Amino acid sequence: MNLFFLCINVHAQDFSLGVRGGVSVPNLTAGSDNSSPLSTGYSSRLGGDGGVFADFIFSDMFSIEPMAEYSSQGGKKDGMQAFTTPSALAAMFPPGQAPQYLYANYNSEAKLNYLLVPILAKFGWDFKAIPVRFYVDAGPFVGFLLSANQVTSGESAFYTTATTEQPMPGGEQSFNNTQNIKDQLHEMNVGFAGNVGLSYQFGHNSIFIEGGGNYGLINIQKEPQNGKNNTGAGTASIGYSYRFSK
Repeated sequence: MNLFFLCINVHAQDFSLGVRGGVSVPNLTAGSDNSSPLSTGYSSRLGGDGGVFADFIFSDMFSIEPMAEYSSQGGKKDGMQAFTTPSALAAMFPPGQAPQYLYANYNSEAKLNYLLVPILAKFGWDFKAIPVRFYVDAGPFVGFLLSANQVTSGESAFYTTATTEQPMPGGEQSFNNTQNIKDQLHEMNVGFAGNVGLSYQFGHNSIFIEGGGNYGLINIQKEPQNGKNNTGAGTASIGYSYRFSK
């Protein structure tokens, strides 16, 4: 990695250093061939996104931008949803007849935080009349899982189906809990990221706004019985950079 940065720095005309911050709107997606109810039904949650970057400038149109980015990922479910039948509840059924999943009406949020390291190819065009630049960038990233928690809340009876027609004995149970699930997930991911933005340039300084997103290519769960999901998020950011000239 250090050799890569050295090579692009040698060939770049100028370079910029900058910071950006904003919001992440992540979700967890399941593949079309995924039949596990644990993987489906997620909606978007809201989190933070921020990073530091270098922009190695090769021409008026092209640069390469490596970045270290904190990225909130995950998703949430509200309402009737499946969970793997715990062994204590499986004992209530005749031997060999316990269902793989039970259902309950509660709230669940997967809060996943990653360090993403994207390397983006960036193309930009200056407006002639004003010091504003339009740009697009895209490229691969490597992601490292920092933390992962499943936060649940609410009270519900347990059901053997996704309807409320067959409640199990015992009445309503509390789902208020936070569980560390990092050991259930892969610690590394790879994927693609991209952005479009506008920057305002004054001297060596630039301020910018941009919108984009990222998508992980690896199923995050280690074990198939916990579902199969991919991470992904839309992002909106503002930032500042300073250009150094050789």
